[in-house]
Amino acid sequence: MSQTLITFDMAALLDSDEAISEYLSQVLADGDNEEFLRAIGYVVKARGMTQIAKESGMGRESLYKAFSPGAKPRFETVMKVIHALGIDLCAQPGHAVNHLNP
Repeated sequence: MSQTLITFDMAALLDSDEAISEYLSQVLADGDNEEFLRAIGYVVKARGMTQIAKESGMGRESLYKAFSPGAKPRFETVMKVIHALGIDLCAQPGHAVNHLNP
């Protein structure tokens, strides 16, 4: 009996603002920069590559390249896309060692 594997598509699970927020928050908490960039790529795909390219002022191909595996997009590019996605990032005290009050 032959089995067929189904390709997993993370973007398909990102079907609401809440799902996207939870996903990106978890990836940020894990602290892996490459995973965060990959996660943004999944969110862009979920929201529609053409629409996000238009809203960010980037070309569609540039957007694909910026968030392809191994890409190192500039911070400015990442922020443009995050804003086009309608995502707000905020800073808050974390669980790291507080260097301000030794």
